This record gives sequence, structure tokens and C-alpha cells, in this order.
Amino acid sequence: MKFSFIPIYLTLHVVGLVNALWPIPRNLETGDSLLRLSPSFDIQFDAGSGLSPPQDLLDAISRTKHRIWSDKLGRLVVGRGEGDREGLESAASLSLLTLTLDSHSQSTTTNDDGSSTSHRLLPISVEAVKDIGARSEEYSLKVPADGSPAVIQANSSLGLLRGLTTFEQLWYWLPARDAGNADEGDVRGVVYAHQAPVVIERDYPAFPYRGFMLDTARNFFPVDDIKRVLDTMSLVKMSVFHWHVVDSQSFPLTIPGFEELAQKGAYSSEEIYTSSDVQSIVKYAAEEIDTPGHTAVIANAYPEHIACPGATPWSQYANEPPAGQLRLASSATTNFTVSILSSIARTLPSTMFGTGGDEINVKCYQKDPNTQEDLKRSGATLEKALDSFTQSTHGALRQLGKKVVVWQEMVLDHRVSLANDTIVTVWISSKHAAKVAKKGFRVVHAPSDYFYLDCGGGGWIGNSAGMNSWCDPFKSWQKAYTFDPLARLSSAEASLVLGGQQLLWAEQASPENLDPIVWPRAAVSAEPQWCALRPGQCDSGGLPSMVWGFVLQKLAKVIEWYKRIALLLTTKYSEHIGFNEP
Repeated sequence: MKFSFIPIYLTLHVVGLVNALWPIPRNLETGDSLLRLSPSFDIQFDAGSGLSPPQDLLDAISRTKHRIWSDKLGRLVVGRGEGDREGLESAASLSLLTLTLDSHSQSTTTNDDGSSTSHRLLPISVEAVKDIGARSEEYSLKVPADGSPAVIQANSSLGLLRGLTTFEQLWYWLPARDAGNADEGDVRGVVYAHQAPVVIERDYPAFPYRGFMLDTARNFFPVDDIKRVLDTMSLVKMSVFHWHVVDSQSFPLTIPGFEELAQKGAYSSEEIYTSSDVQSIVKYAAEEIDTPGHTAVIANAYPEHIACPGATPWSQYANEPPAGQLRLASSATTNFTVSILSSIARTLPSTMFGTGGDEINVKCYQKDPNTQEDLKRSGATLEKALDSFTQSTHGALRQLGKKVVVWQEMVLDHRVSLANDTIVTVWISSKHAAKVAKKGFRVVHAPSDYFYLDCGGGGWIGNSAGMNSWCDPFKSWQKAYTFDPLARLSSAEASLVLGGQQLLWAEQASPENLDPIVWPRAAVSAEPQWCALRPGQCDSGGLPSMVWGFVLQKLAKVIEWYKRIALLLTTKYSEHIGFNEP
């Protein structure tokens, strides 16, 4: 009986203390006073800086006000906060939140010669696509308990957005006791905070890259589903949407000048991302065009550029069907690939662009007569041809101002020359990050042993029933919390870590099950990537030991946060803020 009593006691204790701030801010101080939100509550931008707020910041303000009143999230306690009602009758009321800029973010600066230089507050959409290491997301937040104005201070519109996100998560809702007899201000119920005052000094992310990857090639996801993903990412301050838009199975992307790729490579004419669709998404995200592997579908439109198209048995020529790779030893195919990548890259505002480079099948090239003839003619080895292909494609992207992102094989398995600022995504195993960092490249963690959301569904290739997939078992939210981004790294190597991302490969995912597969697990890793360099630093938890009290506290927090985003997941929004590449 004692064993069963202890976790029950802990559950009641920690749930009462939990808040739904996600990610948990650094330097968080809270009180225990109740604070009502006034029916006339407003959010205003302080014009004292001499700068005008950009439209997307004004849109973010409107969304915040709307969601605070419409979410109607009750506290995760017995009675859903009903025990707060009596105290709320005498609680102070907050009428105003002011957004202000740091003193150095002023409208003009005086130059050495006495002249002045005018500045403007850049839109969130511009701040969000700056170089991954140059974005400013820092903010401070103060919410007094006496009802005096709350303040968010930052030095960028993106920082103000992050502050608005935290502010929005402070509030809960109680229905009116008797809506029929309620006064005008109470008819919507009471929106309130229960931990005032709240003081957050200089909250900023530990890592700039806090991402999620969605594969839209194995299964097509409508634009509204992708935008809903972006909205949900924004709620937990995730900063990078990695769009794996094409692969061997389908090519749903419209590329100017190469429209035939989508016309012949998409699953149907209804499952194509038009140029307009792309622009509405990549304003806050960017794409990956995998090369030279994972390109079999290109043969539908341009068969002359694909080696071993549809070769059988596929398991000898590809990691999954159908087989087919770009003929990288062909100068015509190299020029063709450069043209494709350049055409789409010119339309994207992001600074990073993914070119793939994973799972290149050597046998496919060994058995392809055209490739062998090209290699013989040039006198090059396959690795040399890959290097030349890479230099051409990466060089074209760099001329367009893009930082190239590759999968780990391009560094660990092949002898190709890569620019020093190339970003390497480590996916096969978390143990490989140290090998990449030792070579001096920037690292994005995407390890299949921690962050692959599709794992655990069992095998799907072949005719044998009951087999596991290659990356089973299921990756739980608790598992993500134990990930150490700096494991086996020296202090110098640790500085190369940009962050990490959770990933959903869509062989067994579709619009019908997207949300329950992704959330809340994808959001879990967003917390340690924001508030800590090592596991357990976000708060007083016991990771990686995962003691009972910590597990139960985090479970309560996950449940409460998921209730909040569930309201969003059933709603369509037209504005989407704050995301980038690669």
C-alpha cells in the first residue's frame, strides 16, 4: 500500500504547482496572487521609441487578444479552478499590456560625423529568416499583481512575439457562475492568472535551431494542415520548419520552368503545391530538395537524368522503393539539377537550403550504363563525380546567398569538399554528432534514436507480418527530455551545435493522423532547446534519472499544454508567424 500511496500523493502535489508555460522561461519568478484580466484589456505598442509596429506584429497582438479570451482553458486541478472563484472576487484586474523596445532599439542613431541614421522595426517575417545565428528572440516580461500595466520588452519584433507567446500562456478561464445574471463584464467568464506577480528577466533560447521536419512526399498534406503545424510550433517558440517536400515517391512541388516535374510526379493534380501555396508557407519555412538520391520520381518527366529507375529488386538499389537516383556523373544532369535548385531557391526568403545527400546507393550507379560511360569518359571515380556534382549545386546556392544543409553522410561517408559554414543534420544515431563536430561543421541534432516520431509503428516494407521498423521502439516524450545535445563534445565543439529537430517521415502518416502523431511529442524537445544546454537544467527536475516527482510534474504539464493546443488544432488560422528553413 505504501508503494501505491506515494505516487498518488506526488500526483496531487505536483499538479497543483504546475504551470503551462512552454518552454519554461529562464529566470522565472512567480508569486501566488490571483489576477483577473479586465474585460477592457488591451495590448499596445509603445510609440515612444519613434518606431511604428510592422503589420505582422499587429496581427500577432490581435491573435493574442483573441486567443486569451477564446481558449477557455481551465486549470489542471480538481474543479478546473473552481476553488479560485472566491479569491477572484477581490483580485486586482489587469487592463493593459505594453510592448516596448530596449533603449538601444531606437529610431535614429547619431553617427561619428554628427549625421543621423534612421531605423525601422523590422517585421517578424524578416527577423525570422535572418541567418540562424543572427536572430534576436530575447525578451523580458513583467506582470504586476496589483493590476498596473504589464510590460514586454525586447529589441526586435521577433523577441516581442516570443514575449506575447509566454504572456498568453499565463491565463486560465472560469465560466460565469450564472451567465443569466452575470454583469456585462462577466458574461464571458473570468480570465485570470494564478501566479502573479510574474517576472521574467532576459528570456532567450539556448539554441537558435528548434525545429520540426515534415515529409510531404510519401503522403501529401494540404496547405491548411501545414499552416496548422506552423501555428502550433509558434505556441512553443519553435523556430525552424524543415519542409521535406519531394522524394522518390512523389514530386508535389511546382518549380518555375520545370512544371512538368509536378504534373507527372505528383500523386494527382489535386495534390500539388502551387507557387502561391509555396510562398504562403515558405514565408516562414523553406524546403529541402534531396539530391542525388531519393529522386526516382523525376524519371516520370525527365528519364534521361535518372539512373536505375524502378530497378528490381528495389532493396538492392535503394533504401525503400522505388529505386532511382540522379546521374551525378553527367554534366547535363548536373546542369539540370543546378537549374532546378536555383529556380526554387530564388523564390525563398530563407537563408538555409537543404540538398540532402543521404542514402546514396552505389550499386545503382555501378549497374547504370550511362553513369559508367560518363565516368570512363571523364576518368573520374564515383566519389570524384559526387564531389564535382556537389561543388556545382552548392556553389549555385551559395551565389544566391544560401547556407547549405546536408545529411550526415556527406561528411562521414563521402569524400566531398564542403564549405565551412555547411550545416550538417545528424540522423542515424545521436553518437555521430561528435564525429561531425570534430570535422568543424555546425550540427543540427535529428537522431533517430530520440527524435523520429514515425518510429514504433512496426515494419511496413515487405510481406512479413509482425516485424519492427528499423528505428523502433516508439520515441516517447520522456525519451526526448533525456537527450543531451552536448554529449561527447568538447567546449569548442559544443559551440557548433545549433539545436535540434523532431521529424515525421510520412510512410505511415497522413492528414488523418498528423496531429496525434506530432503533438505533444514534437513540442517536448522545444523546451530543453530553449531553456537549457544540458538535461535537467530547465527546472529542478531529475533528468536523466527521471525520478517520480519530475515525471509526474512534466506529465501534468504536457497534459495541460496539450489541452491548450488542442483548441488550436481544431481551428483554422490565416496568419502564421516566425519560422524558417532549412
